[in-house]
Parts: sequence; structure tokens; C-alpha cells
Amino acid sequence: MSFKVAFIGAGSIGFTRGLLRDLLSVPEFKDIQVAFTDINQHNLDMVTELCQRDITENGLNIQIQASTDRREALKDAKYVLCTIRVGGLEAFATDVDIPLKYGVDQCVGDTLCAGGIMYGQRGISEMLRICGDIRDVASPDVLLLNYANPMAMLTWACNTYGGVRTIGLCHGVQHGHRQIANVYGLKKEEVDIICAGINHQTWYIQARHEGKDLTQGLLEAFENHPEYARTEKVRIDMLRRFGYYSTESNGHLSEYVPWYRKRASEIQDWIDLGSWINGETGGYLRVCTEGRNWFETDFPNWMKEKATVYTAEKRSEEHGSYIIEGLETGRVYRGHFNVVNNGVISNLPNDAIIEAPGYVDANGISMPHVGNLPLGPAAVCNVSISVQRLAVEAAVHGDDKLLRQAFMMDPLVGAVCNPKEIWQMVDEMLVAQEKWLPQYGTAIEEAKARLAAGNLIPTRGGYEGAARLKVKTVEEMKLDREAANKNAGEADKGKDRAAVSS
Repeated sequence: MSFKVAFIGAGSIGFTRGLLRDLLSVPEFKDIQVAFTDINQHNLDMVTELCQRDITENGLNIQIQASTDRREALKDAKYVLCTIRVGGLEAFATDVDIPLKYGVDQCVGDTLCAGGIMYGQRGISEMLRICGDIRDVASPDVLLLNYANPMAMLTWACNTYGGVRTIGLCHGVQHGHRQIANVYGLKKEEVDIICAGINHQTWYIQARHEGKDLTQGLLEAFENHPEYARTEKVRIDMLRRFGYYSTESNGHLSEYVPWYRKRASEIQDWIDLGSWINGETGGYLRVCTEGRNWFETDFPNWMKEKATVYTAEKRSEEHGSYIIEGLETGRVYRGHFNVVNNGVISNLPNDAIIEAPGYVDANGISMPHVGNLPLGPAAVCNVSISVQRLAVEAAVHGDDKLLRQAFMMDPLVGAVCNPKEIWQMVDEMLVAQEKWLPQYGTAIEEAKARLAAGNLIPTRGGYEGAARLKVKTVEEMKLDREAANKNAGEADKGKDRAAVSS
């Protein structure tokens, strides 16, 4: 069995290496073609060298085709896995630091809120160019598996405007599934779930063990858990008030809604600094920065370690390889996928990208009808969907009026800032990210003129936020190499090494 899989943004060490391991753990896939592409030649070379070493030591006769020429990598590809971060860490820093001047304190900033909206502006512009290349040179029946954030916005744009069949993939459902099992003292495979909503705001509307409903006792179980009661305070409070547990981590969720990060004096009440993902100000930016610095410094040692083993036992829970396996071999796979709604969830808009249970086999990807979400969770999702729709249309058409409206409608931005502050913040962000926003040429020139004219609203320049930690130096990370290696994998999430393509 031979077909071609192309990785866009392949300079992402943790995700690229892990997804390749997952694919090559499928016995029938020992003869597939693999192509890597990234705009950063140095990162591409390092990741290719490491992954080729893994392939060779697993006894496979596959030669990675690595190129900074994206169209060459995409030529004849049947599956494309996208893990880009447009603008890299340079742009990411502005997603976090500029909103902080206006009191908008984010933990991650890659899905919603000010950072997620601007990340979407950069990403959509590039994803549409990627879709153009895919249409031109990839296989006619190509499937784009998008791992890049903001997941819903990018997947929305690709399906609506890119002309490429696109499925968005995330691992949040699996992680929360494991937590639910854990609070009941069960194994993940012993608990059956149905999870539905939108990416990063998907709700466990059903959880059962041997036919018994687990949702009714879930709040008490989480409140009494020795770890989660401390690290998942926002998620537990949302469970308390909306009746259902949400997929996304404490830090992520805290910035999607208006209640937990609106007052700097209260943020510490809702977060935990034991891990960045529990709510640290700019936590993901810090971890990405440390991970990049560590990998570039420590790469020779990675090459000295044992190769990754391609076995079923080492395969991760990431959906991508299982979807490809199901389509190619006919084995049935059940997962949770991000797709255009089209009635799957009755009380969410049909044009929205929803996350819901799906099945894959040789006949394709099937999404069963979920019906209505509970009213409270549906209301939370619908607010975010309105922001996403505005942001997608703004990015596609270069319409800064829609962009500003997306900022105004965003739950946390709207809770913290007034309209004049939002207008000025958007001006600053457009100007700071000019080189990644070709669709906003006129709007950026107008924003520059307004900022240069003076008479600006005072902001908190240099404000570090309510819970920001210092970026560790490489020397500090060397004191615990195991933790640094783990951090590099977490930081990566498949997205922190790819910037905008030429």
C-alpha cells in the first residue's frame, strides 16, 4: 500500500515526529511516501535528520522528501497534515503583550480572545494560499488534516473559501475523557463518552460506565479530586454553573469566557502555577520560547538517544493516523472531529465548525446526528461562533471593520475593554503584525496614521500580567534535561516552528 503524506510546518519537532511514528506504526503503511516542508531550512533539516534516523532504525525503506518548496512537497499528496504557526514566536509575542497593555490577560492566546483572533488573521491568509497549492498539485481526492490553531477559524476558512476538504483535529477530548475516568477511579477505556460543541469548548454531554450515567456525580467527583480541585478551578466552576464538563484546559478555558480573567486581582483565584496550562499569564508563549531554545541547543543529544520505536504500543491518541488507517484499510475508527456542522448539532449554526463524534472506514468519514446541546453549553458556543465568523470573514476579505467587531464581541476583550480601547488595540496589533497580514494593506496604513497622530488612550506599557513567570535560560533548563525535553514536546504542539511561507 503506497500513497503520499505531506507535512506542512514539519519543523515542529514533537508533533511531526509523533505523527510520523503513529503513521508508520500501521503495518500496511511501511511503503508510504513522506514529504516534509517548512520555511525554516534549519529546523527542517534537524527534524528530517531525526525522523530519518528513526525510520532507518525501525528497518523501513522510506526516504523523507524534505523541501522548503511547498508545492514540491505537496505534489501528488493524498493526505496533508498541517501544523503551521504563522509568524512564529515573533508574532505570537505581540498576540500576548499588546493586549496586556489594555488589561487583557491571556494564558495561551491561540484560539479566541485578542491573540486567537489575530492568530487567525495571519493563519487564514496563509491557509488559503496553502489550499491553492493543494488544489494545483496534490491528488484530486486529497484530504487536509489541520492541526493548526485557531482550529475552528482555519478549518472554517479552508472549507468555505479554500476549496479543499478539511478536517480539524485536536486532542482535548481525549485528555478530558481520561480526567473523567480518573475522578471515578476508572480506566479511560472503561468510560464511554459523547462530546459535542466547538473546538476547545466541547462538552461531555454523556459519560457512562457499564450503562450507568456518570454525569450527575461529576461535579462532586472533581471537587474532591486532590489534583484537579487545585488545577482545574475554572473548568470545575463551569461544570458547577452549566452542568457539563468542558474539554479544554483551565488556562485555555479561562480566556474564552468573560468571568475569570476580567479583573487582575481575581485571576490568581482561578489558576494554578504548577503548570503553564493551568492559567499562567503568557504561559504558552513562555513554554514555546523555552522549547525552541532548548531543542536548538540540545539537538545533538536528541540524535544520541534511542530512536522512536514504531509499534502499536507507542502510538499516540492523535486522530490523524487513525483516520488515514480507516480510510485506507477499512478498519473502523471512532473519534471526535472538527467539521462543518451541516445539522450535526441542531442548535448551533450550520456554517460553523463543530467538534463531534465521527466514524471512519473505507466508505469515508461519517458524522452522526447529535441533536441539541443543552441550552447553557450551546449559548457559550454560540457566542464564540459569532466571534469566529466575524474573524474569518475579516481575514478573508481584509475587512478591518469586521475585525474590530470580532474583538468587541469577544467575551474577555469585551469584559475588559471599552470600544475606544478596542479600536486602538486593533490598530496596534495590525501595525505590529504588518508583514504577516498582506490583506490589510490599506487598513494598516490608516492605523499607522492614527497612532502617529498622538492623543492616544493611556495604556499599561510593560505590564507583565497577573501571573507571568520568567523564561528559563538554556543553562537553567540543563539542570533538568528530562523536564526540558518534555517541555520541548509540550511547547511544540505541532505549531511553534512554522511561520508564514513565501
